[in-house]
Amino acid sequence: MIPAMPATAVPSRRASRRASVAALRFGRLASMGVVAVLILVAGVWASWGSAQYVMLTKGRERGTVEVARCAQDVCSGPYTPLSHGSEARDRVVIERSVAVEKGRTYSVVVKPGSDDVVRSGPAGVLYSWVPMGGALLLASVVVAGGLRRTGLAWVLAGSGIGLLTAAFVTI
Repeated sequence: MIPAMPATAVPSRRASRRASVAALRFGRLASMGVVAVLILVAGVWASWGSAQYVMLTKGRERGTVEVARCAQDVCSGPYTPLSHGSEARDRVVIERSVAVEKGRTYSVVVKPGSDDVVRSGPAGVLYSWVPMGGALLLASVVVAGGLRRTGLAWVLAGSGIGLLTAAFVTI
């Protein structure tokens, strides 16, 4: 050290270590926060693909479908209109899931410009938001482990479990 320099000009190892720990903590919080937000955005994106038809039904064709045939991933049957301006169809296609059985009748909304339909009503709304329920559960793990915010993680997990349970019960 040069004798003319004050002793405080040289940074101590302790101060340098504190700065690097703070930078690493900020980096972890920022990266885990981005991951959690991306998971939630992906959940909304996946859910909105069918939820928009079920939730925003004004001006859309609504009716019922009686499932007559089921293949590997789709079921089909005749469509009976319930809304004004909707026309009957001999065959519409609905995604096959545990909630769709051959021989049953379901209330549906027709996707514009196609013969594809999605379930409507409370069961259709909850079923369309199932991907968001999974995203909430996954984000809760990231928030608890990466951000160490257990209270927020419990809220996210509870919301996800509630959504998935409500969808399971209504379907």
